[in-house]
Amino acid sequence: MDIRDIAKRAGVSTATVSRTINGVPTVAPQLAKRVWKTIDELGYYPNTQARALVSGRTKTFGLIVSEITNPFFPTVIQVFEHLALQHGYEILLSSTGHDPQRMKVAVRRMIERRVDGVAILTFGMEESLLEDLRLRNVPLAFIDVGPARPGVINIRIDYEHGITQAVQHLSALGHEKIAFVAGPARVKSAVARKQAFVGAMRQLGLKVERRFLVTGDHTSNGGMVALQSLLSLQTRPTAVLCSNDLTAIGVMRHAHQAGLKVPEDLSVIGFDNIWLSDFLVPPLTTVQMSQTELAEVAFHALLTEAQREEHPPEGSHYTLTTSLLLRSSTAPAQARPSPLRARSAK
Repeated sequence: MDIRDIAKRAGVSTATVSRTINGVPTVAPQLAKRVWKTIDELGYYPNTQARALVSGRTKTFGLIVSEITNPFFPTVIQVFEHLALQHGYEILLSSTGHDPQRMKVAVRRMIERRVDGVAILTFGMEESLLEDLRLRNVPLAFIDVGPARPGVINIRIDYEHGITQAVQHLSALGHEKIAFVAGPARVKSAVARKQAFVGAMRQLGLKVERRFLVTGDHTSNGGMVALQSLLSLQTRPTAVLCSNDLTAIGVMRHAHQAGLKVPEDLSVIGFDNIWLSDFLVPPLTTVQMSQTELAEVAFHALLTEAQREEHPPEGSHYTLTTSLLLRSSTAPAQARPSPLRARSAK
């Protein structure tokens, strides 16, 4: 079955059927209604590849995330896909696992499928891969790392706002020995969070101790290892701020294994507000970055760029704010920290 069968059954021309399927607004409403009714009656499914050849658009957006198993990303993917379906788009999803080779494969898939735009919600990509997409006039949405170029959407996260609130909260509770567990040094967003922490500490007149700055890997296991390192110090921190919630979960788990109580012996704050953070014991105080808002901004920005005839020379810029979400994993600093049962257990 093809559009000729639809045209014959509906009593219209094949051109009218084609324009109706492709959403051309010049088709009279009564004719479009008759065509869609005939399509439903005959169970016809338009050939999307043929439509793409005619219109030059595939009605598909690519979505590249760094780690699909990270609880931060399912909500992003779900909201992005929901919006795509609402607007008649499909999504092509890839997870890179922070592997440059997988990123290269993902970009090749996007090019082969002739996507209308790509949201790259990961730590970045090689310049050569960016150039491959740019030369094909594919709109690109980045978090924090997008270059100022036509067709590039840069979604900046205001890490400073939420992290400053977190440090202020701990300071108000009497904490001065505050540690920070960062993410991988190669991840630009992790570096930005660490810089925001250092800046907030100095702004409040608190001493930044290098021994309290630990590099993790944004996993719960990395959080456990980080706290183990911090507890081996002669003077331990009374509070730990983490670069993401998974790290904070690991910190809380190792604190429990070490015989420390959260928040009585150790205050813990995460970052991201993944859904798991509210179900911990105690529920995790965290810096909230809305996954829903991130997905909405990325999708609508791509949709706008895909429909533009000309792109702004410096690209498009959006900002998402962050804010502290208080729960139960923080408490006033103790005048005399509890003895570490962790050391005796070694």
